[in-house]
Amino acid sequence: MAVILLKLGGELLLDAARAEARAIAADVRVLGERGHRLLIVHGGGPQATELQKRLGLEPVVIGGRRVTDQATLEVMKMAVAGRVNIDLCALLVAAGVRPIGLHGASGPVIHARKRPPRQYAGGPSEPVDMGYVGDCAGFDLGLLEQLAQSGYVPVLACVGCDPQGGALYNINADVVSAQLAVALPADQLLLVTGVPGVLADPADPATRMASLRAAEARQAIAEGRIRGGMIPKLEEAFAALERGVREIHILGRLGPGDLARAVDAPGSVGTVLRAS
Repeated sequence: MAVILLKLGGELLLDAARAEARAIAADVRVLGERGHRLLIVHGGGPQATELQKRLGLEPVVIGGRRVTDQATLEVMKMAVAGRVNIDLCALLVAAGVRPIGLHGASGPVIHARKRPPRQYAGGPSEPVDMGYVGDCAGFDLGLLEQLAQSGYVPVLACVGCDPQGGALYNINADVVSAQLAVALPADQLLLVTGVPGVLADPADPATRMASLRAAEARQAIAEGRIRGGMIPKLEEAFAALERGVREIHILGRLGPGDLARAVDAPGSVGTVLRAS
């Protein structure tokens, strides 16, 4: 059976998306019963932004990624590794799944290092230091394997840890999911977003592209037909495809059975990305 890595955004834990979250959780149970090995990576952007504003902090986002000073790192620990991870695990338990909530310092399962200054698409022309933002330096695959063999579904919050110094870093969930998909390796990486796939016209859901090659997606970005937060998701997806992940699915607005259908019939739901 397939190794399936599912990346979920924090927006799925908001009240407005509760029905979609329940449908996804039910399909996680179905896929597990079929013998697939599932792992879940999640973010928590909306919850982090809400908490920042309640604390009087103004979020700063460059190129679709959050600048993380010390105060923002504390927010990410509370909102992502705390609230979202717990709520997501509880939702999965209600669906009959056996989740194990983890953050990067658990094990540590997500090895991280500080990201050096770099330029970002849509940002300033000079390199930007994003603060306590990290990149993945590896994973404790043995721990994840032990949990899978025991019948658990690992649920990873995207706060990484320096295994030597214990420093913590905020890591974009798309980065973690793409790099973990390569490391496992995963047969399918499912990215659940707020849109029903990659759209030829961002304003028209009916223009969903069922399948997309990496070269076609890069051309659409260059032409401005793919914009905003979809760009960093696709950039991470390209890197994962180049390193051996077979398929990456961009999914969203899922109903009962849609997630399982995306696995069974790639392209029937959302957009399936392939290298060539």
